[in-house]
Amino acid sequence: MKITSLETIRLDQFYNLLWVRVCTDAGIIGLGETFYGAAAVEAHIHETLAERLLEHDPLQIERLNRELVNLPVAQSSTGVEYRAASAIDLALWDLFGKVASQPVHQLLGGLCHDKVRVYNTCAGYRYVRGRNIRPVDTWNYSEQEGPYEDLFAFMNRADVLAENLLEEGITAMKIWPFDPAAQETGGLHITAEQMKAGIAPFEKIRHAVGDRMEIMVEFHSLWNLPTAKKIAKALAPYTPAWFEDPIRMNSPQSLAEYASSTDVWVYASETLGSRWAYKEFFERDAIHVAMVDLCWTGGLTEGRKIAALAETWHRPFAPHDCTGPVGFAAGVHASFSQPNTLIQESVRAFYTGWYRELVTAVPQIEGGFVYPMEGVGLCLDLQPAVFKRSDLHVRRSSL
Repeated sequence: MKITSLETIRLDQFYNLLWVRVCTDAGIIGLGETFYGAAAVEAHIHETLAERLLEHDPLQIERLNRELVNLPVAQSSTGVEYRAASAIDLALWDLFGKVASQPVHQLLGGLCHDKVRVYNTCAGYRYVRGRNIRPVDTWNYSEQEGPYEDLFAFMNRADVLAENLLEEGITAMKIWPFDPAAQETGGLHITAEQMKAGIAPFEKIRHAVGDRMEIMVEFHSLWNLPTAKKIAKALAPYTPAWFEDPIRMNSPQSLAEYASSTDVWVYASETLGSRWAYKEFFERDAIHVAMVDLCWTGGLTEGRKIAALAETWHRPFAPHDCTGPVGFAAGVHASFSQPNTLIQESVRAFYTGWYRELVTAVPQIEGGFVYPMEGVGLCLDLQPAVFKRSDLHVRRSSL
């Protein structure tokens, strides 16, 4: 079997999503995905990577992964090169599963868990769907498109939101109420008034549901180190479950200083790229939970190595998802195949909403847990309606 063509698929409405289809002479097609700068990633795939893949055996996944990431530049990053490699790698695993008539989690070693706990990232329906991915500009929570406009909810009625999540069996939620302050001050400092506003959702949640809800805090790497430590200290009475990306993920020493200043776990980071970056942070005791986005880190091939590296350092593994449906499915397959999986990120506004517009299946989430996907490969495909849309862009490189 040989790779005969690579197809990239984009939709104007979902500006940052890019799908890749790896097509073979056997008629079997694998589907992958990445997120952010879709047009730039598309160009790299067709102008640089296609010639490295065409005519090769798609089942030589490890070998091809080296071809995708062993480039003269952009080594161990989450730049265009790694995002392109990630999408293709996911497609190769999907194709492998279809050839073997097995789900990807089986190919990765089989189920380590019967079910995996999820947390809800409290985004709204239009979160990260625009061109500019900035914490405030993309909130768009004035448009109530359904029952799960959770970003508006955590900023305005976090107590009601927590109660609603618990009713669905979801016992962990992630929020980012300090982002507006960071936008106002450039992350250089925080005023007393801003601190009070950021803490308000935590007060509401604890007053309404006590300790029944775990609260994860997302900081989007917006703060400098002194201010991040100040916020962590102020949040300590509310017992957060973890702090995610409090500073830019480019200084293991600084993050280690942050981690040593608080009893709350540090959760990082989908922005790190390959396992080599994670290794530096593990060596400094800077990370307690390894978060990996398989659409950015080199795909499942590299993601499973990061999970194994985390296990070597006695750290749990927790796949990221706040981007697209294929990446979410890949993360779920990874979660079930890794023994040190702690929890799986999910966004109920996405998996009950627009994910279903784009793909034929989404993971089953019930009672606060996700269950193994059934089928072959990644167990989903693009909806036929995607190919009939007026905003569709398809580009193909072939023999």
